[in-house]
Amino acid sequence: MSYFDNIRTFVRVYELGSMSAAGRDLRISPAVTSSRISQLESHLGVRLFQRTTRNLTATEQGVAFYGGACQVLEAVEAAEAQVVNITDQPRGSLYVAAPLGVGRRLIAPQVSAFLAKYPEVSVRLRLTDRKVDLTTEGLDLAFFLGQPEDSNLRIKKIADVQRVLCASPDYIKAHGHPRSGDDLDKGKHECLNLRYPGATEFQWPLMTPEGPKRYRALGRYECDDGDVLVDWALAGHGISLKPVFEVADHLASGALVVVAEDTPPEPIQMACLFTHRRHQDPKTRLFMEFVIERIRDVIKVTGPEG
Repeated sequence: MSYFDNIRTFVRVYELGSMSAAGRDLRISPAVTSSRISQLESHLGVRLFQRTTRNLTATEQGVAFYGGACQVLEAVEAAEAQVVNITDQPRGSLYVAAPLGVGRRLIAPQVSAFLAKYPEVSVRLRLTDRKVDLTTEGLDLAFFLGQPEDSNLRIKKIADVQRVLCASPDYIKAHGHPRSGDDLDKGKHECLNLRYPGATEFQWPLMTPEGPKRYRALGRYECDDGDVLVDWALAGHGISLKPVFEVADHLASGALVVVAEDTPPEPIQMACLFTHRRHQDPKTRLFMEFVIERIRDVIKVTGPEG
């Protein structure tokens, strides 16, 4: 095992706080992970972690070594990037996350074309509607809808995405056609809500003649999978707030109908997050540029968005 592999393993154990989690992230066994840490500690002559049956914490020496270890990895990755730029042959695994709807409809369809163009690259696509942490989950970049919470990450805006409130004709026949957010706020309609960590009260941001306003989205149905909300809307269970590209086919067929037309939803930002270090990696940059160009074409965005 190389000293560089040991350093890389140490950094992931430090960041994830677990030997087993670091092993899963690096695709190595717990035994190999532990062996690499032991070799590194033997080489340095210090303990980098305090281990108990339940916890693993970095020692003072481990905390001090982490900063230098990150600099070593960044220097090697920067050097590799320079070589790849010269040969124009990016290689290695690329770890990408995206929301379910965005990933299924906009990201996944582009992967095969990207891999055909860059045969030395592998794409590991993770789709989830929960919020992800790039650092602790070992991701190269993450596509998302909304506003990021971590200001330490870099952001590449893709577009402002139009959204609609929609319901099935059967739901409208049974419950009436709401014309504005006021109808929803009174609790007369069933709102289908996307559950996410920390959500306590669901509110939908709608545009009114007086300006943007947040309306309570009351309802008994909630799920952490946005596609389930579409299925519920199609089945006549309530009203869903969705990006247009996710329900365009259903709107065109009449399976879903736009409601609350007097107060349409505010557009939502689509963007991707990455660290400065990851952006130096050619495969990350190339994948991001490749996919963003095609996303903008699919959702009919013209011109650069930033």
